[in-house]
Amino acid sequence: MSAEHSTTAYPFRQIRAAHDEQALTVYQAYPAAIADAALAVGTFAPPFKRERMTWIKPSFRWMMYRSGWATKPGQERVLAVRISREGFEWALAHACLSHYEHGRHSSAEEWKTALAASPVRIQWDPERSTGLAPLPHRAIQIGLSREAVHHYVDDWILGIVDVTPLVHEVHALVRDGHTETADTKITPETSYPLPRNLATRIGATSELVCEGRPSHPGAGTEPR
Repeated sequence: MSAEHSTTAYPFRQIRAAHDEQALTVYQAYPAAIADAALAVGTFAPPFKRERMTWIKPSFRWMMYRSGWATKPGQERVLAVRISREGFEWALAHACLSHYEHGRHSSAEEWKTALAASPVRIQWDPERSTGLAPLPHRAIQIGLSREAVHHYVDDWILGIVDVTPLVHEVHALVRDGHTETADTKITPETSYPLPRNLATRIGATSELVCEGRPSHPGAGTEPR
């Protein structure tokens, strides 16, 4: 069934990714100079700047929304980055939500202190269909800064592939109305198994939402 018309229910906040026992795939979009340098050495190198926060996204479709199918300035090349599960879970264990949520921290002040101390930020945004329409459940973005960027570049990356040709192929199919065929080109993303402590830390949830309606009161009130 096309993602445009799917009635599959998902937890409101759940990490879904292409993953195996050793690693998972995240996506990033960059200009050609950064992409070419990364592909040449198998990790990020100048002109990539470690001093800046870098955001990794396990959702291919959300990356397509963010980059406009690799058409936005500075996002013309999409890279699939394979990173170790050990590194990914280190990032989650050192993360803080990018927005204050009542009840998750004892106070806004406590959250601000945690945010300032954390090298990793977590943001949950509406997941996207293959046609890039917003869906009721959320996709995760992970922002890496300070020591997290160094770990990412030096330790976690196992391989980088330029998937820009795939992006263009999928976009053409979607543009021509062949969404179901486009779906078959995208690597399936399934639930990533999280230890309970990490799920709690990043605000992951188990309540299901479907067709725009939360399955329990309050699920739809979580911030975007």
